[in-house]
Amino acid sequence: MGRGVFTSAAIKKGTVVEVSPVIVMTGEERILLDQTLLHDYIFEWGLRKKGCAMALGYVPLYNHAYRSNCEYEMDYEQRLISVRAVRAIKAGEELFINYNGDWDNETPVWFDKKG
Repeated sequence: MGRGVFTSAAIKKGTVVEVSPVIVMTGEERILLDQTLLHDYIFEWGLRKKGCAMALGYVPLYNHAYRSNCEYEMDYEQRLISVRAVRAIKAGEELFINYNGDWDNETPVWFDKKG
């Protein structure tokens, strides 16, 4: 897992914990990024998911959980990713997102050998 994002205070369900701008890249640029370590930190971007985006702020540091305590939402027009708590979170807990997009999606992700 490496780095992560932790809260120092309790967070109520539904609270937006971060809004991060993104750098949007084309599908051609994604092919190049997929050959680098940045592959693990970019998000598919756009309604057709042909491009990709690198989020700024702490978004790239959220670790994955199949039943995460946060979810993310993409605003393609404003070029933002928002992270919101899907349940109450206690002070000191790590904040997780599900890399599949939906907070409870249990489809194996690329680095998980369980599937």
